[in-house]
Amino acid sequence: MPEAVTRDGRTPARSQELIASLGPLLLTWLPRQRWFAGKGRPVNGFTVVSATELLPPGAVPRLMHVLVRAEQSSPTGPTADCYQLLVGVRRTLPPSLAPALIGRPERGPLRGATVYDALYDPRLADVLLEALRMRARVGELRFERTGATEIPSGLVPRVLGAEQSNSSLVYGDTFILKLFRRIVPGTHPDLELPLALATEGCRRVPPPAAWFCADVGARGTAVDEGTASARREGALVLGVLQPFLKSADDGWELALDSLARGGPFTPQAHALGRATAEVHGALARALPPVSLGRAQIEALSRSMANRLDTTARAVPALRPYADGLRTAFEALGELGTGQRSWTAQRVHGDLHLGQCLRAPDGEWSLIDFEGEPARPLAERRLPQPTVRDVAGMLRSFDYAARQYRPWSPDWADDCRAAYCTGYAEVSGRDPRHEPVLLRAYETDKAVYEVLYEARHRPDWLPVPLAAVARLATPSLPRP
Repeated sequence: MPEAVTRDGRTPARSQELIASLGPLLLTWLPRQRWFAGKGRPVNGFTVVSATELLPPGAVPRLMHVLVRAEQSSPTGPTADCYQLLVGVRRTLPPSLAPALIGRPERGPLRGATVYDALYDPRLADVLLEALRMRARVGELRFERTGATEIPSGLVPRVLGAEQSNSSLVYGDTFILKLFRRIVPGTHPDLELPLALATEGCRRVPPPAAWFCADVGARGTAVDEGTASARREGALVLGVLQPFLKSADDGWELALDSLARGGPFTPQAHALGRATAEVHGALARALPPVSLGRAQIEALSRSMANRLDTTARAVPALRPYADGLRTAFEALGELGTGQRSWTAQRVHGDLHLGQCLRAPDGEWSLIDFEGEPARPLAERRLPQPTVRDVAGMLRSFDYAARQYRPWSPDWADDCRAAYCTGYAEVSGRDPRHEPVLLRAYETDKAVYEVLYEARHRPDWLPVPLAAVARLATPSLPRP
């Protein structure tokens, strides 16, 4: 890595000049990206939060790290989400990088150049790994590592093509660098929780090897120097490097393969239930649980009902089921009228088959502790009953089963039962023994799925709507 990467690399261009170059291109390019959160709403403009040159002046190609705030309108008022961009700059783009094209600026400091998504350029993607290796400091960017894992140089990078709300680079089938695209201030659970689990020696979750942050305040100004902790207030976590489990199989693909062959998935679901309970146990030891009393349960019920109302306004197809779904949340609220309390702790927050990897020896690992990206970060970091993760996995079995016709509920039901049995064997608590809590969380998850699919994958909307029809009338058999 060039020595100049550790120098203050802040771009000399003023924010207005940089937006003059990038803004017109981003108006069309950004909404097309899978990870853009503001789909369906026009972008009114952009402001630069931070812009940093990661290579020395005169380098060809150039590599710019940009945090840009996209200003949009919504029914509740204006919004401004911050996004992380890695921008490559060349005079012309080689054919191999054509799919990464952002555009050709017609004015501003980048006029006459070609700008593109630098993650697809192996030369520029290698700069990120070298910065992590060297614990570099470039302008407001700070690269850190644990020191417990060796990070060799020369690992060939490639972009992981899976659909997701972030971007991932795999380096030589040894490491995977997850880059968060929508950036929010605060302690990021996808770094916080794996670090906590590593201190507990939990082998079910790959430990972070390195990460990088931006020391940028809420208004886009650099924060004062202080502790180098990746979790301090004011630091924006931008990416996390972890071991890449190259021989592991994705749980979603394994489930679909089982369905295609007409074979059972219950042994795998049972083992996955045990693995989930192990991770929950390690999280409870690392980050002590709390108790939820009447006030907290009632507040939880209200928040779920409010999400239902918001989603029903946004997705008309949900409205016929709203009253039936609301009974799940009302029943949850009624639980709080007694003297009982419930245990809550940090959980995965967005657990489904696609967040689980199975090694050749049959052992499961859990990944991606970011939580549901559409929810506020503060909410994602709240302690929750562990049944929230269980409900997410039960919904995932249903998602998988509905990929095939005719729909047979037996496969999903068998997986659900096996998963809960495996979970109970390790935790000592069977999630099915809390039917009101489980139904409320499964209903809340289905409502979330309805909004997500309506915004991002309309063709998939019938999948959560089928679950909504069942959950709205729980006394009836599955459709």
